[in-house]
Amino acid sequence: MAGIYIHIPFCKQACHYCDFHFSTSLAKKDRMINALQKELQLRQAELGNTMVETIYFGGGTPSVLSLDEINEILQTVQQYYTVSEAPEITLEANPDDLTEAKIMELSKSPINRLSIGIQSFFEEHLILMNRAHNSEEAKKCLAIAAQYFDNITIDLIYGIPDMTMEEWKTNMETVFSYGINHISSYALTVEPKTALEKFIRQGKYKDVSEEDSLAHFNVLVEETQKQGFVHYEISNFGKQDYFSKHNTSYWKGASYVGIGPSAHSFQKETRSWNVSNNAKYIKSIEENKLPLTTEKLSKDDQYNEYIMTGLRTIWGISLDYIQKEFGENYVHHTKKIAKAHLEEKTIQVIENTIKTTQKGKFLCDGIAADFFKV
Repeated sequence: MAGIYIHIPFCKQACHYCDFHFSTSLAKKDRMINALQKELQLRQAELGNTMVETIYFGGGTPSVLSLDEINEILQTVQQYYTVSEAPEITLEANPDDLTEAKIMELSKSPINRLSIGIQSFFEEHLILMNRAHNSEEAKKCLAIAAQYFDNITIDLIYGIPDMTMEEWKTNMETVFSYGINHISSYALTVEPKTALEKFIRQGKYKDVSEEDSLAHFNVLVEETQKQGFVHYEISNFGKQDYFSKHNTSYWKGASYVGIGPSAHSFQKETRSWNVSNNAKYIKSIEENKLPLTTEKLSKDDQYNEYIMTGLRTIWGISLDYIQKEFGENYVHHTKKIAKAHLEEKTIQVIENTIKTTQKGKFLCDGIAADFFKV
């Protein structure tokens, strides 16, 4: 199976914490949509006849597109790729774009999964993050979306400066009250060169507290479990049959093609990415040139990729798979590194598979780095 990721690099306004590639000007939108379709055509050979099971509109804010524009792109995918009969098609959206008319329209389209960027239901948090919606819009859009879509995922951010535990629990309880079946939740991180980093440096906002983030994370794990969610990836919680098929394919090492400026692609032995500049991307595609940088992955790179993604999930890393794909030396290396983490009880071995414990989950990126072959 394979996936197609389509990057829509437009947003109404810049969130203070965001370091993704986007533009707040829609001036080049028509040319961009043509370029996305052209890139899909130019790269059709990459997946061969591999069945495309998932299509994901990410961004940026894909909900700034009209339904006609979304359908044009989907028709191009159908034309040039082998697509399964019932692919999972996700659209990332912001509450301020999701009017009842827009939601109704989307429900009649091939889009069958909505990913809604709520982040918080508290006004002061939304202002701190410079989100384009307010708390009322967030609740209204969820109430309507839940009537038309069964498969909805909500983004929530924890570890926001001055967010109390009571507020964090209220955010979760609000999501549960709408019968949502999937939550993606991330600790607020201060990325270099973002507005948030500048404001913290100037003393306008308090810095993010790792202690608070860990406390919020632990409560998130407890509360979602009580509601019947499975914590299947470090930042993702889904009820049975509602796991993100698209993101799961990333974590399980499936091939995917990333279309659009800054989009990444992966095939077992190569990783590639497009230029992170709208004008350069459009110009290159219009000249029939792919603005791609490609990196060949060594055996060590492939092993590191497997460790990094596997340890983040409930499926863990299989010593049998490492033996089959990489050989005895890699198994020996993995077991050697595992010893210290087993003693610290941050990992466990179940049926020849290494998985993080509850204690290790919040630390999984650091644990994975210890296993890397450099």
